[in-house]
Amino acid sequence: MSKELSVVVWSKEGCSYCEEVKEYLTEQNIAYQTVDVTNHDEFRDILDVKYGIRHVPVVEIGKGEVYKGVTEVGLEHVKAVLEKEYA
Repeated sequence: MSKELSVVVWSKEGCSYCEEVKEYLTEQNIAYQTVDVTNHDEFRDILDVKYGIRHVPVVEIGKGEVYKGVTEVGLEHVKAVLEKEYA
């Protein structure tokens, strides 16, 4: 993976799907930033504006100014974007 790859995981405390995504990224040596929406409805408002959803995890993957927001729950969706777009 290119060093230019940027990954942001929107998550909350106690979310098993969120932890699964973060564990996978760590195992693949993919650096990521976390936006914790726990007790921050204003962050969920941002997700609502950007993607029309308020649930997490949401994984934003991109290079430069082009990003793909993965809003579907399930690690297979994150893997598919990483393999298709950034392999």
